[in-house]
Amino acid sequence: MRIEVDLKKCTGCGVCREECPKGARIWNINEKARASNLRYCHLCMICASKCPEDAIRVIRDEIPNDENKKENLGN
Repeated sequence: MRIEVDLKKCTGCGVCREECPKGARIWNINEKARASNLRYCHLCMICASKCPEDAIRVIRDEIPNDENKKENLGN
């Protein structure tokens, strides 16, 4: 999982930190937003949905289902 911030779009307004349930644990705002300590992230995507500049993308790692696991193991 990762959070990408488009630095060309981000204005550093802080809405992501204000709206995030974990706020300052995840978000640092110093002219631009930066996400860190992602172990606290709930993957709720509130930050991305509330960003007025549409500068945030939450990218979830794909978790293979049981069928994909079998195919990857050669079964």
